[in-house]
Amino acid sequence: MAKPLTDQDKRKQISVRGLAGVENVSDLKTNFNRHLHFTLVKDRNVATKRDYYFALANTVRDYLVGRWIRTQQHYYEKDPKKIVEGWQVEEADDWLRYGNPWEKARPEYMRPVHYYGRVEHTDEGVKWVDTQVVLALPYDTPVPGYRNNIVNTMRLWSAKAPCDFNLKDFNVGGYIQAVLDRNLAENISRVLYPNDNFFEGKELRLKQEYFVVAATLQDIIRRFKASKFGSTEFVRLDLSTLPDKVAIQLNDTHPALAIPELMRILVDVEKLTWEKAWDIVVRTCAYTNHTVLPEALERWPVDLFQNLLPRHLELIYEINRRHMERIGKLFPGDLDRLRRMSLIEEGDVKKINMFTLIRLSHSVTKTCWSSSVALLLLRFKDFYEADPDKFQNKTNGITPRRWLVMCNPGLAEVIAERIGEDYIRDLDQLKNLLDFVDDDAFIRDVAKVKQENKMKFSAHLEEHYKVKINPDSMFDVQVKRIHEYKRQLLNCLHIITLYNRIKKEPTKSWTPRTVMIGGKAAPGYHTAKMIIKLITSIGDIVNNDPVVGDRLKVIYLENYRVTLAEKVIPASDLSEQISTAGTEASGTGNMKFMLNGALTIGTMDGANVEMAEEAGEENLFIFGMRVPDVKAMDEKGYDAESYYNRIPELKQAMDQISGGLFSPSQPDLFTDIVNMLMHHDRFKVFADYEAYITCQDKVSALYKNPKEWTKMVIHNIAGCGKFSSDRTITQYAREIWGMEPNLEKIPAPDDPR
Repeated sequence: MAKPLTDQDKRKQISVRGLAGVENVSDLKTNFNRHLHFTLVKDRNVATKRDYYFALANTVRDYLVGRWIRTQQHYYEKDPKKIVEGWQVEEADDWLRYGNPWEKARPEYMRPVHYYGRVEHTDEGVKWVDTQVVLALPYDTPVPGYRNNIVNTMRLWSAKAPCDFNLKDFNVGGYIQAVLDRNLAENISRVLYPNDNFFEGKELRLKQEYFVVAATLQDIIRRFKASKFGSTEFVRLDLSTLPDKVAIQLNDTHPALAIPELMRILVDVEKLTWEKAWDIVVRTCAYTNHTVLPEALERWPVDLFQNLLPRHLELIYEINRRHMERIGKLFPGDLDRLRRMSLIEEGDVKKINMFTLIRLSHSVTKTCWSSSVALLLLRFKDFYEADPDKFQNKTNGITPRRWLVMCNPGLAEVIAERIGEDYIRDLDQLKNLLDFVDDDAFIRDVAKVKQENKMKFSAHLEEHYKVKINPDSMFDVQVKRIHEYKRQLLNCLHIITLYNRIKKEPTKSWTPRTVMIGGKAAPGYHTAKMIIKLITSIGDIVNNDPVVGDRLKVIYLENYRVTLAEKVIPASDLSEQISTAGTEASGTGNMKFMLNGALTIGTMDGANVEMAEEAGEENLFIFGMRVPDVKAMDEKGYDAESYYNRIPELKQAMDQISGGLFSPSQPDLFTDIVNMLMHHDRFKVFADYEAYITCQDKVSALYKNPKEWTKMVIHNIAGCGKFSSDRTITQYAREIWGMEPNLEKIPAPDDPR
């Protein structure tokens, strides 16, 4: 008689059965041994864990490659940062040191990218000459679909110096300059997010953005003209049909240079008229806005453009001239509107507004309804009045394959036992879990999986952070980019308030909490780095206070990334989504926590609004100001000092920060943070403090009732159907890209055609 499967075996099974779709495990084992022996030249006596990883990676890649090639043919046939002493320190992450078995270099598709130089206007057309050339080398990574034999391509670009780099200088002794030139060229793809507080950083950032845009657009045109996959023969020469075959989705302002670059290719290289080229550009390009903060919307100094991309500056001036003519006809005499809608911002430093440039594409999309409304009121109003049909909303989504089945197989299996496995492809089916919200067995199973995940993550924390965690404590988690508007400082004030309460009444029955905050600060963002230091400093005091013990722990999750997210999200009880109402574009972390059984404490901001609609506002811990309240406070004026003087616990916490309780060796360490909160806080932390503390008290009370807590968790999981990326991409395909998605499964390479 077969031995019954254990819970662990069942969870392993759904991961393999549901995701990989592996037909023959013995073949995988054979290929694994073949790669270990013949690719890596190792045997099991000397192989390391890294060797086993590469052998397995090559085995899986073999499985993907045939489907990868078949997918491309089918389309044509069819047509790191770390923490040192509490401070964030940037270090090089040499992740390619041992190679990357998942990627394939494609040197045959290398493209030149030009910088600097000058522009000549001749009888034959415009020429951009005397440029500095950097080569873009493509690397392809296979991206498999879900059980459909389709493997798409993610193409990344690496900057390489031309082969003929100052070889003459090198040979006659100019070693340093020759090597320096090469390094400067290859720096373009060497540093992610350079510090752009300085000119060199700004120039490198603009170089990076143009590098990716120029290489990608050249590649798109090449593939459009080709007759079939991998062909170098150009047969499709009429570029007027480009929008019928190609959709370019521009995410935020970083790729906005795609608009003038595509115009340059069409006008200067392909010799199209301006009118025809502009029609192609507008119909091909669409824009998604991911932020409402004005400082995140790029503005580049004209002088920088003039030096680095002189031809593109000319094109932008001409685009703006024609744009201003059109707006002038639509709104005659409205000079202030012309100023607001111009691509060129006048001032002490003349700048190009990339936010305005990118909005000229055929579609402008927001990522959730609440920020759509906020942006229409704040930043898009003029453009909406000129082109109302252009604006739409597509709420963000997450993939349930990675963010449930892979990272939380225990919960995935528990759900599948009740409603079957089809929800993995159709997340709306999660609503069927509402039939089990009062089912004691299901409630126990969901709670058991959560506790198992917490035990595993507790062991991880103890090993890596040397802090002993109480796995029965509430795991209270805020992981996201460190920024003032995300309001990690509000979380800090709650931690300090809770610490003071425990110290004041140590014998009271407190709900134990382990507060985890993670994220990264931009290299040049001083305040964000000070916030990280404050969090770690609070942890140093709280975690070593014997009066508090294991009732409150504070951990800063160093080097937060996807790998760590896959561990912490399934283990979380409470998800902190506490940005000021009207500042968050959407968020997807909030959706991942919700899907994995964490309850949300948050403001009515970003996708929290739609999460409350789907799960029921009574099943989230909503607090604080709404968008109209924030707008009214902006008009009236925000007085932080009045809250400080009126609320004793807030005053105590702020006095402890400013008095050096959390920085005894340097009492004035956090002066900048205190001054910001008291006098320059755009995000109104104090205004929501009272409501936040009250809401946290409700969280603590409910956590003491595990059954009711878990029932609320089930309501949240059942309400996650809308937040699948499958739904998001389907809407993009139908409503923006003009194509109909389907669930077609193409034949595998070894299947008869």
